Amino acid sequence: MLRWLKGRGARPSAVADMQARIPPELWRQVLDAHPFLAALTADEAAQLQARSAWLLASKTINGAQGLEVSDFMRLSIAAQASLPILNLAPELYEGWDEIIVYPASFRIPRSRQDEDGVVHEYIEDAAGEAWEGGPLVLSWEDTQLSEGGFNVVIHEFAHKLDLRSGYADGMPSLAAHPELNPQAWRRVQDNSLDRFIAAVDAVEAAIPRDVDPESEDADAWYGQLPMDPYAATDEAEFFAVSSEHFFVDPYPMQQALPEWYAMLRAYYRQDPMERYA
Repeated sequence: MLRWLKGRGARPSAVADMQARIPPELWRQVLDAHPFLAALTADEAAQLQARSAWLLASKTINGAQGLEVSDFMRLSIAAQASLPILNLAPELYEGWDEIIVYPASFRIPRSRQDEDGVVHEYIEDAAGEAWEGGPLVLSWEDTQLSEGGFNVVIHEFAHKLDLRSGYADGMPSLAAHPELNPQAWRRVQDNSLDRFIAAVDAVEAAIPRDVDPESEDADAWYGQLPMDPYAATDEAEFFAVSSEHFFVDPYPMQQALPEWYAMLRAYYRQDPMERYA
């Protein structure tokens, strides 16, 4: 039922048609499945449905490895993906056409150059991937997780917003935000990232030597951080991980990095803290 009607940037008539095809009971199920969506006001939920209809009318959502994508799955992904652009122009998601959904985590070949210039190739298990100018890839199993602020859908769509400016550097296009100064964004981001890296370093130094930092046994230490330590990787991952936590579990980040939270609040034109007050 909820299948793609148009290519990128669907016409208003196609979006209206798609929105009319969303069963109210299915929409309610999607909102109830995600507490951070259920917390929206009635007006926000109506706007989210309109944005979700735009996304469904503008992108194909295809299953991989034999996965049959149901209407609930399509709408769940669309609703989560639409939350960041609730008060932004949906055109920010233009420039690509497909969302690929795997049943669970999938494997991606990676390469990394070390300090000596040696390139190491390896295989990484992934929950999501956003390709510049290409599809966005998700693990369905992981799209249903939100514990501790985790949200792979928001994470990957934040990368798409970041890439909209030309490349992934942690600063999305601010063309529609005359009130946001790029230099101020970079200053706040750099300072906040430095503080977060210092917090990660302190946590890792506190982990006993007999505890594998890559194991679940280390979660008690990493749980002291305001967000997933993966945010310390670089500016692009800091923006994407921060965006997850901003929408799903904002309080720890708002308390630890208030300037950065305020910057995201201004960019997304939303204040999730008010929804949980």
